[in-house]
Amino acid sequence: MRTEIFLLIASILSIGLGGLTLFRTNLLLVLMGMEFLFFGINLNFAIYSISLDDLMGQLFFLYILTVAGAESGVGLAILVSYYRLRGEIWLDLINKLKG
Repeated sequence: MRTEIFLLIASILSIGLGGLTLFRTNLLLVLMGMEFLFFGINLNFAIYSISLDDLMGQLFFLYILTVAGAESGVGLAILVSYYRLRGEIWLDLINKLKG
């Protein structure tokens, strides 16, 4: 059972890292890749907390979950305002936001 869990965590982290490296021109896909990385790290904390019978990993899980939620909210707000301003969400042209 442990091997399947570690394989799941590794696959989630690799999907997030692949999303960050392959789709780094699209802001929405970059945010989704970051959320996959946060989820993989959270799952890692929760699994190790359960296996080590320690409560701190579960507390870190809740803390990182709230930070990831706030990060995704702010990121999506920036994405919507950027889309309304420019009509596209490509990161190659984001340097035009400089005043």
